[in-house]
Amino acid sequence: MNPYWSRRIRDIVPYTPGEQPKDRQFIKLNTNECPYPPSPAALAAIKQAAGDSLRLYPDPECADLRSAIAERERLSPDQVFCGNGSDEILAFAFQAFFDPEREVVFPRITYSFYPVYTDFFGLKRREVPMNPDFSDPVDLLCGNNGGVVLANPNAPTGIAVGLDTVEKLLQANPDVVVIVDEAYIDFGADSAVELIGRYPNLLVIQTTSKSRALAGLRVGWAMGNPGLIDGLRCVRDSINSYTVDRLAQVGAAAAIRDEGYFQSIRRRVMDTRAWTERALKEKGFTVLPSQANFVFARHPARGGRELLDGLRARGILVRWWPIPEIEHWLRISIGTDEDMAALAAALDKFI
Repeated sequence: MNPYWSRRIRDIVPYTPGEQPKDRQFIKLNTNECPYPPSPAALAAIKQAAGDSLRLYPDPECADLRSAIAERERLSPDQVFCGNGSDEILAFAFQAFFDPEREVVFPRITYSFYPVYTDFFGLKRREVPMNPDFSDPVDLLCGNNGGVVLANPNAPTGIAVGLDTVEKLLQANPDVVVIVDEAYIDFGADSAVELIGRYPNLLVIQTTSKSRALAGLRVGWAMGNPGLIDGLRCVRDSINSYTVDRLAQVGAAAAIRDEGYFQSIRRRVMDTRAWTERALKEKGFTVLPSQANFVFARHPARGGRELLDGLRARGILVRWWPIPEIEHWLRISIGTDEDMAALAAALDKFI
């Protein structure tokens, strides 16, 4: 450990992102990226904006981007906050809405950035165990806490809850903020955005990284009561007011306005996911019901690490975690039809 490090970070275990190989070509099914290119309208907007104006700071309030989101979601711009990816907005939200003396609660098996944030920001947390079928332990998230975080659909399981469940959480936790992380919402689940007008403690977070094929642009947004948006703005402006650059703002706004392209690629991913689920089940895998752009699967005769290494040796990357509850499971991102056919062929040879 470096002696110059602050005591605050010496015991932190940082988030581990999915492998981004540079030494050889792989079929990348490990980071939930979209297998299709971004909207042509987004690329054209970025090219047009890549000019002399880059010498100027971007709009710190992301006015046009917020307007695009607000129009699509039938909100007002003051109910929208934009940031450098949904991870940054989550970090801002943990600082804005959670107090050190009260526990933040979330499921035990979920997005692994949540415990990193609680450690980094000096917050207490309570990770509640999943139900045996990997569904969310909703009753254990109700009451007696300082805030709730729910990934819907959940990562890495892919299982989603309905709006009735989200509403139950909001009603059971009226005095704290309930964050619903909807990074994967566009692949078959129901967004909680329609509940914002009725629940001032609801914050919904989304991203361009998955269903809009812009993971490299790093744009996310939060939606909620204007008072919550002001809290996020307070944190942002205490750190860095210019979090979303000019190119990202225009590209994301164009992608959000290109509804036709968005619908076409998300449907393609969902169709390929259905094919992949069938193919895996035919090979003896157990596959959880997914409403995300990935599937969570295990094989009765092969361990998760064994499958991970075997597929990597065959040029295919998937995601695995050395966590006891899920050590036999793999998270497999949905690629193109050709990518998933290659996965099926590799499994045939391996299994």
